Amino acid sequence: MLNSANNNSSPYLDRAGAATADGASKAKRSKLLKIVLGVAAIVAIAVAIALALIFTVGKKKSSNSAAGNGSATTGPNGGLGESGTSGKAGSLVTMADGSTFTYNNDFGGDWVADPSKPFGNGGKAQEWSPRIGAEEWKWGEHHIRGVNLGGWLVTEPFICPGLYEKYVTNDRGITVLDEWTLSQAMGDKLAEEMENHYKTFITEKDFADIAAAGLNWVRIPIGFWAIETMNDEPFLVGTSWTYFLKAMHGVMGIANAQRTLTYLRIFTEFVSQPQYKDVVQIVGIVNEILWATIGQEAVQSFYYAAYEAIREASGTGAGNGPFIAIHEGFQGPAIWEGFLAGSDRVVLDQHPYLAFMGDPNSTQWAIATNQSQSVFGVTVGGEFSTAINNCGLWLNGMQSDAIAGCSVWDDWASWDSSVIDGLKQVTLASMDALQNFFFWTWRIGNSTTLGTSSSPMWHYQLGLERGWIPKDPREAIGHCAQVLGSSQIFDGSFPATATGGAGAGTLDPTASASHPFPPATISPSFSGTQIGLLPTYTPTGTLKTLAGPTFTAAPSVAVGSGWNNPDDNEPAYVSVYFLP
Repeated sequence: MLNSANNNSSPYLDRAGAATADGASKAKRSKLLKIVLGVAAIVAIAVAIALALIFTVGKKKSSNSAAGNGSATTGPNGGLGESGTSGKAGSLVTMADGSTFTYNNDFGGDWVADPSKPFGNGGKAQEWSPRIGAEEWKWGEHHIRGVNLGGWLVTEPFICPGLYEKYVTNDRGITVLDEWTLSQAMGDKLAEEMENHYKTFITEKDFADIAAAGLNWVRIPIGFWAIETMNDEPFLVGTSWTYFLKAMHGVMGIANAQRTLTYLRIFTEFVSQPQYKDVVQIVGIVNEILWATIGQEAVQSFYYAAYEAIREASGTGAGNGPFIAIHEGFQGPAIWEGFLAGSDRVVLDQHPYLAFMGDPNSTQWAIATNQSQSVFGVTVGGEFSTAINNCGLWLNGMQSDAIAGCSVWDDWASWDSSVIDGLKQVTLASMDALQNFFFWTWRIGNSTTLGTSSSPMWHYQLGLERGWIPKDPREAIGHCAQVLGSSQIFDGSFPATATGGAGAGTLDPTASASHPFPPATISPSFSGTQIGLLPTYTPTGTLKTLAGPTFTAAPSVAVGSGWNNPDDNEPAYVSVYFLP
C-alpha cells in the first residue's frame, strides 16, 4: 500500500512530485432532521449521527416540522410504503424548498417521511446498516463509515471560500480570518448571509447522497452560538440549531472550560431524551483539544469534569444517552490506556492526517487502533482525508503564503489515472486502518476567484465522482492485513464498560482527586500567577434549554422538554465580571 507523501516508495508520488510540495425555517429544519435518515450522529462538539434517513440519511427520530416533510411519488423501483411516506431507489423526493430529486441508492437503502409519526422508526442507509429506532447498533460488528459536514454550521475559509471571498474587502475595516471576523465584517447582513449558507451548503439531497455513497454516519460540528453568545461575541445566535441539533465544535478554550461544561450539559440533556437518543449517538468533548498548549493535567482534568457533567445529564449504562468522545490531543492512542478506567461508553477520537504528520504511514494506524480498541474501548478516526500534502486554497489559513509545488495538486481536473489510482490507495489504506471513521469533509464549496473548488483531496463528494474515493467504502476491508501480525488483529470484543455493559460508570474512587477541576496548572502556556488572571466563571446563571421541533401534522406529539434529567439542576456557569 502507499505510504506518506514523504515516502519515496510510492512511484506515482515520485512521478507527480507530491513529495516535493512544502509542506431555517421549520420546514427546512424538519426536512434536514428527517433526511439524516438512516445515518447515526456524533455530538462532539462535533456531533455524530447515525444515518437513518427519515427521509434516509438522517433519521426520523430527529425530524422536525411537518411543513418541511418530504413527499414522494412512485418511481420505477420505488417500493414506497403507505401514502408515499417511504421509498427506495427510483422514488421521487420533494425537498423543503419544493425542488425534487430521485432517490438513488444501489445498496438497498430506503427513506421514511411520515408526518403523522415524526418519531417513528427511520430509514436504512444501506441494507447492512441498522434501521435507526428499530435495529440495534452492535459495536464490534457494525462499522462507522462516515463523513464530516465541515463548513456547514461552523464555517471554515477553505471549505466555503465563496462565503469568505465576498467579505475579504469590506467597509468595516475587518481583516477576515475566521467565522468571528467574518461575522463582524458582515455587519447587518449577518443573519441573511448565514441563514442562506445554512440552507444551501448542505441540503436534504446531500444526506441522501451520503447514504448512496455507502456511508452510514455523519459528524456535524456546531458552535456554542447555537445556544447563546455573551458580551461582544459576534456570531449569529440560535439559527444553526434550527438546522441541526448536533455538536459543539467551537468552544472557547480552557479559560472558559466551565462555560463549556454548561453547554455540554444543555446539548446532552436534549439529545438524551427518548425522542432523539437513537439518532445522536456520540457527543464529542471539544474538537482537537490543545494538549501541547495546555498540558496533560489540564486536558484530563477537563475531560473528567465533562464526563461527570454529561453522565449526570444522561444517566449510565447502555441506552442512556450518547457515547462520549474524547480527542487524543494528537498524542496517539497508547497514552490514554487506563484513563477513566471503568467509565461508561467513552470513545477515543483520533485525527491522523498524512498531510501534517512528520513520518506518516497509515498502515501503522491499524496497529495502534486495534490495540486501543482491545484495551481502551471504541476508537474512531473522527477526521482524516486523502491529502498527502497541505496544498489547497486557504487550507493553511487565509493569510498563509502560497506553497511551492502545489499547482499540480490544485489542478485536479488534469489528474491522470496513475495519480487518481495512487490517491485511492491512500484512501483505502486510511479507511481500513481506522476501521470506524469520518472523512473530512463531505464537500468543498467553489471559490469565486478560482471558478471551481480547491483542496480536492479533502473533498469526498468530488473524489467519489472522480475516482480517488471508492464507490463502496467496504472495498477498504482487508487493505492493511498485509502489515498486521496475527497478534495485532482486533476480534470485535470491547471491554464491557466501553459499550455500557457490566460495571459501566464505576470509576476508581481516587479519580476525582487525581483530576481536580479547575486544574492547578495550565502548562506550558500559563504560570500559576497567570492562571489567576484568567477570566473565571461561577455557577449562578440561569440554565437554557434547547427547543424541540414542531409538527403541523402531529401537533400533539410529545417532543420533549429539552431536559432529560430533572435532577440535573446546578445553575449555569456565567462570568463573574458580567453577572446579570
